Amino acid sequence: MVRPNPALRTTASITTAVVLLTGAALGAAPAAGAAPAPTSASASAPNLTFHDIPGSGGITLKGNVFRPSGAAAGAKHPLIVFPTSWAMPQIEYLAQAQKLADSGYVVVSYTSRGFWLSGGKIEVAGPPDIADASAVIDWALANTSADPDRIGMGGVSYGAGISLLAAGHDPRIKAVAALSGWADLIDSIYSGRTQHLQAAALLGGAGLITGRPGDELSQTLEDFLGSKLDKEPEMIAWGAKRSPATYLDRINANGAAIMMGNAWGDTIFPPNQYASFYEKLAGPKRLEFRPGDHATAELTGLFGLPNDTWTSTRRWFDRYLKGERNGIDTEQPVQLKSRTDKGYEGYPDWKSVGAAKNRIQLDGTKKVWANVDSGANGGITLLSNALDQFLKLPPTVSVPLLPRTFASVWQSERYGSEQRVRGTAELHTTVTSTKSSGTFVAYLYDVGPLGVGKLVSNAPYTFHGQTPGRPFPVDLELFSTAYDVPAGHRLALVIDTVDPLYIEHNPTGAQLTFSSPSTDPSHLSVPLREK
Repeated sequence: MVRPNPALRTTASITTAVVLLTGAALGAAPAAGAAPAPTSASASAPNLTFHDIPGSGGITLKGNVFRPSGAAAGAKHPLIVFPTSWAMPQIEYLAQAQKLADSGYVVVSYTSRGFWLSGGKIEVAGPPDIADASAVIDWALANTSADPDRIGMGGVSYGAGISLLAAGHDPRIKAVAALSGWADLIDSIYSGRTQHLQAAALLGGAGLITGRPGDELSQTLEDFLGSKLDKEPEMIAWGAKRSPATYLDRINANGAAIMMGNAWGDTIFPPNQYASFYEKLAGPKRLEFRPGDHATAELTGLFGLPNDTWTSTRRWFDRYLKGERNGIDTEQPVQLKSRTDKGYEGYPDWKSVGAAKNRIQLDGTKKVWANVDSGANGGITLLSNALDQFLKLPPTVSVPLLPRTFASVWQSERYGSEQRVRGTAELHTTVTSTKSSGTFVAYLYDVGPLGVGKLVSNAPYTFHGQTPGRPFPVDLELFSTAYDVPAGHRLALVIDTVDPLYIEHNPTGAQLTFSSPSTDPSHLSVPLREK
């Protein structure tokens, strides 16, 4: 079913902005799939039409198509397919799709199954979603001027994950732009074997409001948030089936050119798992990290405003779908922007990031009582790191005032020069618990002369089945970041047991002891950019 649409050259970005700002609860948003008033597109605007697209298993996907205007009859154009983000309707990408069509692409966007007016149930990038991506490509080849030899996929968040998964299952896909997505679903929302409470609750709630969760999703979310540890093997298997990392060999064999972008402070899909996956890709690849939280690095581009991430996306597609020699393949493939916005830094690979190491010794023995929030925490999902991105206001704490009964604190000496933290800080320590299970959260702070600490990074860790009173070693990667510590400041490691971001597993009355045996000293390894 085809519905002609009026020229939306000046209104596409406004429409997208309204949907994004009003959020998932906007009751009128499904009207985006309704037929617009039939008028003619302007001569210079790409032709936009809305369609019912057959998905896999007999469902209908709500989609739209931008076609280049003024093309010669019979001419073929490179195709880009955009699955929508979690809880977003099909008009999410109108502003960027219009720009791509302006430069000669056929662009198909569709509402992912289970959301809004698309059929089916939410499968969380399961096999039906992967099959949908191929079905949309089939439909585009049959109903548009798409070139079967020049097919790309991309998207933000959920659309990024589906695009990466599809690249491992459909060899027709030649280029991918995966923005704010995931490569390992378990390592994203269950890192350190700790449930990321706010992230999972946000995704689950948005799915209930805007879509129809499948039975498997509902059960998995119930088990996950309910801390049903006996169901852990099933939950991990469920996540692995939906993780591009599981299909790495297929992705490499198909050879798509893959660009990945994310934010340092992404509280839904932290950057570590993306960087690890990137290193294992064998084909043309690019990795970009910027300040922000989940999808905030791409947000202004969805409004149609200038945006570095979307500029790179268009250059990537131009190079690998059009064959343009625009130089993106000759640049350093790893591009980072620090949270102090000092411009971009290029690296030949991820392992070259933070090649220098500053080891902070964690001497002595420190004890904390569990189940009390010391005041140190990682902030609020989507909000805190967005404030850091736009206003340079990360979560802060007064380090001298942290109650040592509930928080262990170690500090470096004051630095005589700027310390450019780049990459993944690694904690090694020895833990003794009075209980067999427990959770702690490690925080790295930039501490100024007055003792105010600005959050640099954090990560949770949960253990089960330990013998009470018996020490055991712990190795924990903090979330990767790029942060410049001013001269005269110091770094502080803080460990406590409660953070609203995560579900904790500390029994009542539990006490944790952090020690540094002479045979296995505890330390924090901080990665630094070489001078």
